[in-house]
Amino acid sequence: MSDAPEIKPVSVRYVTERIGQIIDDLPELWIEGELSEINVRPGSPTIFMRLRDTSADMSISIKCFKNVFDLVAPLEQNARIVIRSKPQWWSKNGSLAFQVNELRKVGEGELLARLEALKNKLALEGLFDESRKLPLPFLPNKVGLICGRNSDAGKDVVENAKRRWPSVQFEIREVAVASAAAVSEVSEALLELDADPNVDVIIITRGGGNFEDLLPFSDESLLRLVANAKTPIVSAIGHEKDSPLLDLVADWRASTPTDAGKKVVPDMNEELTKISNLRDRADRRINDLVVLEMTKIAGLMQRPVMREPMIMVTYREEIIKGIRVRGWRSMDNAISHGKSEITQFAARVRTLSPQATLDRGYAVVQKPDGSIIRAAKDLVKGDGLELRLADGVALATATGESKN
Repeated sequence: MSDAPEIKPVSVRYVTERIGQIIDDLPELWIEGELSEINVRPGSPTIFMRLRDTSADMSISIKCFKNVFDLVAPLEQNARIVIRSKPQWWSKNGSLAFQVNELRKVGEGELLARLEALKNKLALEGLFDESRKLPLPFLPNKVGLICGRNSDAGKDVVENAKRRWPSVQFEIREVAVASAAAVSEVSEALLELDADPNVDVIIITRGGGNFEDLLPFSDESLLRLVANAKTPIVSAIGHEKDSPLLDLVADWRASTPTDAGKKVVPDMNEELTKISNLRDRADRRINDLVVLEMTKIAGLMQRPVMREPMIMVTYREEIIKGIRVRGWRSMDNAISHGKSEITQFAARVRTLSPQATLDRGYAVVQKPDGSIIRAAKDLVKGDGLELRLADGVALATATGESKN
């Protein structure tokens, strides 16, 4: 016996009725989107259309009575509209329908107000700041190009870039740039090129158009992708007067697709001319240095020392002789002065010496212990005496004190 849980399927009717109950509870909605498809059937009172969300690549089928449609006619594909509708579920065929009860075309004034609000919002977030923008490479390894299918704008970029630098390489993504799919296809191509390590710069371009045609390039989701890209982005949308918000977020704005082709690569002829000029300047500089050094050498050769090399030795020899003579003279003077001082010191010493006194006939009387006798009273009859004369020592005995 199987342990698998018992399956209790429900009928298709049950499912469709349950879905119908849920949808019936939904309120009437105002829905905004872009008309990606308009199907007018001859003789039919109903017009079938498809409403697309450009930023999410999603769409719904809607239907509208001709009298409601005619109130805002003419309506063309890619027009931006707002509808009032309540979702309807058809249980018999399991389909969801949106019947348009009211239809309004979004006016250019309202779109401009929305763009201005978005512009202020992104500016406050710093997405337009120059500090966050990446510099363009001098010579990219490969240029990524996002353009319309077989578009003149894409051709202008490639032709002008190759005219300046013939060997430039392109990685091209041809996408929808005017339909409701523009935002999603451009975004997908941007992500793919930004992830390619060989792509050094990306150009997003399309030709001019009316206000509605350029709205995809002011879409917030696309602008944030551009702001977060690691690769420098060049915006080349329309003509000089066209100004989608992509121009403000991109790292560099080209006034035209032609201008973008000229900006992303240098001009080969200009660069060759610069190289030639630099080479000429380098040659002139080297020649000037050689001439300068040769002039210095010629000047040195004209100096006396080069004509008579021994003059350096002779000149130094004379200096050494002069130093030696001055040295001997200084030494002699020092010795003479020293001798004179010694003679003076010797005379002073002899003058102050006791020997000089003795030489004049005086004697020093001492006791045997060496003490000097200065007074007669210091003697006792019979004391032995030593008489130190100028030449030798005589011995004597005290006999008494003289009365004289």
